[in-house]
Order: sequence, then structure tokens, then C-alpha cells
Amino acid sequence: MNKVIRAKIIEVCDDKIAKKGENVGLSFYAFFKNKNDNPKLLMQVATWWIETHQLDHFEKAAKIKQMMIDNK
Repeated sequence: MNKVIRAKIIEVCDDKIAKKGENVGLSFYAFFKNKNDNPKLLMQVATWWIETHQLDHFEKAAKIKQMMIDNK
């Protein structure tokens, strides 16, 4: 994934954690607007989430944030 989407994912995770606490979960859809304006990027993130890492539909935001930091 590129630097821009990694930064966006970390930002969204930070926001969710700040609002709802360390145990908040999210899906990869949380990183996109309800309008699918970038299907290629959506598929890239979905592939990373589902195929590459075999994550559940909902995962803890803290876990996803750490994965982004660890895999720069």
C-alpha cells in the first residue's frame, strides 16, 4: 500500500480509538467514504485485509494501526 492510504488508515484508527477506546473494532470500509470513488484503492486495501492477512471482517483499530506502523 502507498504512503497516503497508510497515513489515512493510521489517522482513522487514531480517531476511532480516541472516540471509542482501545477495544474499538473496524472494518476496511472505515477508510473510505460511503461513495465508492476509488475502486482500485478499495480493492487494494480489501486484498491486503482479506487475502494477505486473512483478517476478520472487524478487527481492533489498535491492531490495524500497529500493522501499518510495522509494515512501512
